[in-house]
Amino acid sequence: MAERAPADKRGQGDAGQAARNIAVIGAGWAGCAAAVELARAGYKVTLLEAARTLGGRARRVETDRSKHLDNGQHIMLGAYSETLRLLRLTGIDPDQALLTLPLQMRYPPNTGGMDFRAPELPLPAPLHLAVALIRAQGLLPEDKLSLARFSTTARWMGWQLQHDCSVSELLARFDQTPRLIKLMWRPLCLAALNTPPERASARIFLNVLRDSLGARRRASDMLLPRTDLSALLPQAAAAYVESRGGAVRSGAKVQAIRNIEGRVWQLDISGSAVGGTWSTYFGGVVVATGSSQAATLLHDIPDRDTAAVCAGLTAFAPEAITTVYLQYDAAMRLALPFYALVDDPDNHQYGQFVFDRGQLDDRQAGLLAVVISASGPVAAQPQELLAEAVAVQLAVVFQNPDFGRPRWFKVITEKRATYACVPDLVRPGNDTGLPGLVLAGDYTAGDYPATLESAVRSGVTAASLLKRSTVQ
Repeated sequence: MAERAPADKRGQGDAGQAARNIAVIGAGWAGCAAAVELARAGYKVTLLEAARTLGGRARRVETDRSKHLDNGQHIMLGAYSETLRLLRLTGIDPDQALLTLPLQMRYPPNTGGMDFRAPELPLPAPLHLAVALIRAQGLLPEDKLSLARFSTTARWMGWQLQHDCSVSELLARFDQTPRLIKLMWRPLCLAALNTPPERASARIFLNVLRDSLGARRRASDMLLPRTDLSALLPQAAAAYVESRGGAVRSGAKVQAIRNIEGRVWQLDISGSAVGGTWSTYFGGVVVATGSSQAATLLHDIPDRDTAAVCAGLTAFAPEAITTVYLQYDAAMRLALPFYALVDDPDNHQYGQFVFDRGQLDDRQAGLLAVVISASGPVAAQPQELLAEAVAVQLAVVFQNPDFGRPRWFKVITEKRATYACVPDLVRPGNDTGLPGLVLAGDYTAGDYPATLESAVRSGVTAASLLKRSTVQ
């Protein structure tokens, strides 16, 4: 970390020595990506995280049962080019850290769902999707024709819309059948945008489809983390930064940012990692916190008009994601690593996807993770009732009463997991307009919704901007 001392004992000489030091505030995936890119470019990086665990809104959670869970189960895509590049750069082998599956939407047998799965054979795109559609079970001929028409028309359009609308409106324009919407498009929209299709941006949804269904064969692969989310990238990123002369400080909360004579930035930091409250200087700063925290920091910068940037940062409506973990006997196992589920909240069936964590990590045998996207209303009920309802749902769909009797459960709701990705949403750029101060986060302007890839891309962009505006 750049040399630190009590704020009232620092002199301007310290500011002059700080030009080559960069602070990254927030060790979520965006902050970690920015820190790695800056460290790779030769900057001395200090990564500051207010929490004790790295990862932000995609991190490890340690439970009272000595279990390492995640604050949300994630599916990555082969199209996540920047995330995969950063993993390799920090020494993580994606082939070992991720379980790769062909694109699929598979429901438990005899539940009225469907079985759609791209072949494992290395067929070129879009032939692999055509084969999957022909072989798909549980879809009527009109459903298959509807899906084929959507794919063909979207490709012809270049996966672009002149005017944004909701995903539901888009599907209506493409004459998608009710069954296909229920079994394919709605769960895909919830998984990708964490926003119900009636409120979700069709333009952003098409961007995701363009880079997965509309791209090369491997881009549509589904990637499931075998390790916890903190270990997957954040911890590797921290080690990378430290190996290049940087520092990582968890339990370090930035209270204020000040510009000193238009040359360097002073950060007031508090927490156990710094032993009280201290001030230190940096030549550049990446603000990689959540949007509301970023707005607070920028709003309090003295003698700077940041009203427009702060207004954009506070305009997001949060969306929650709930993951219900259910522990069974270690011998309990699903036939597949994950299944889609038909949710029906009116009948207390809340789960949308279920993952067999034991097939990802042998140490978690018998542990199932059930995901509920856009879970705000659902998460308001008592955790015991929600866990019981999810367990009963599994017992019914898998026709096994043992699923209704888990040994223990853990409900984790990330209340601000993402933002509502609505049509024509205006997202701020990475550039704050202040020299040497940039933003990074999945909420910044970009093609993707609030995903890990969006966060990583934003961090890389922020680092690039900062490198152009600072002198090493």
